[in-house]
Amino acid sequence: MKFDPASKIQDLLQFGEFGGVNPSITDSATYTFLQAKDMLDTFQGETEDYFLYSRHWNPSNKYLADAMAAMEGTESAWLTASGMAAITNTILQLCNSGDHIVTSITTYGGTFAFFHNYLKKFNIEVSFVDITDLKAVEKAINPNTKVIYTETVTNPMLQISDIPELKKLAKKYGAKLVVDNTFTPMIVAPKLHGADIVVYSLTKYVNGKNDLVAGAVCADQVFINSLIDLNAGSSMLLGPVLDPLRSSQILKNMHTLHIRMKQHSKNALYLSEKFKEAGIPVVYPGFKEHRGYEVFTKMLNSEYGYGGMLAIDMKTSDMANALMEVMEEKGVGYLAVSLGYFKTLFSCSGKSTSSEVPEEIQKDIGISDGLVRFSMGLDNDIERTWEMIHSSLTELKIL
Repeated sequence: MKFDPASKIQDLLQFGEFGGVNPSITDSATYTFLQAKDMLDTFQGETEDYFLYSRHWNPSNKYLADAMAAMEGTESAWLTASGMAAITNTILQLCNSGDHIVTSITTYGGTFAFFHNYLKKFNIEVSFVDITDLKAVEKAINPNTKVIYTETVTNPMLQISDIPELKKLAKKYGAKLVVDNTFTPMIVAPKLHGADIVVYSLTKYVNGKNDLVAGAVCADQVFINSLIDLNAGSSMLLGPVLDPLRSSQILKNMHTLHIRMKQHSKNALYLSEKFKEAGIPVVYPGFKEHRGYEVFTKMLNSEYGYGGMLAIDMKTSDMANALMEVMEEKGVGYLAVSLGYFKTLFSCSGKSTSSEVPEEIQKDIGISDGLVRFSMGLDNDIERTWEMIHSSLTELKIL
């Protein structure tokens, strides 16, 4: 049977304690026990239906976690105060001093910095590879490799990770496959293709309003329990808990996510085709000539399209900056980092979201000085948007 993430969310019956159509928001930091034994059992991890302290669990976060697990097809999920917290907590739970990680060299700048700079203090070694080169991935695996880490669609080069094949390698060598699915909620469910753990920045598409910062870890119950173990859980002890009010906001927004992803994808495909027709170098994974098109097509839930992200190459940072400034003036969108917003966002990746990556590595992986990453908005009249972009290109004598 076809997996339908939107229906999985729709099927959840979550209502408030007084019959409200939305779940009640919990603003309690601590919770009452009517029997002392229940508190003792909860501290020992032997109960399931009790709330202890909001850093561990609270009802509002549990509602959203259940929705994330339903969307991803995992047994469970846990929420964090940011996407980076989801990534760092997951890695620190899986790895100890002396362990090794294989990861994509093309990845979000904050993730790159964590792997390349921060993990050194824990004596955790990281090998960076072209994640689309499976032979390179296997060659990089060592006896102490505990994790293969990637993004479904890499940031900002929009490469496609072959999750089923990466899972085969992870299983062969006894490693866990961790996949960041921030770019492609609804579009791909990595767990169904072999990922052991799926991480998210909920700040982006899932919430869709750029009015909060949040993250999620989706996995089996055993791993989630380990994350929030009172004595050894990274999330419990490092404390990146999401505020319940923010959880309730995101939960409501999840019920429109399927509609939004379809529109983001539709708009991105349209503009990518227009850029190509105009002779502007463009990268979009929905093009058949894209190297990862066939792999992506096999994994995606086709009704949601190929995603709302695209990139164009203006060759130089001066030209990229000039174009972005003119587009902002004309109302195309905002010169801003982040993605998944209802307005179009654009930024020069090498100088913004990938700035943590050293320039020599940027050049090696193809991030030019003029690479402009677009996060397409929910524009109702995308032809009008293209007219504004075309006018910007003409004004700068690019066309």
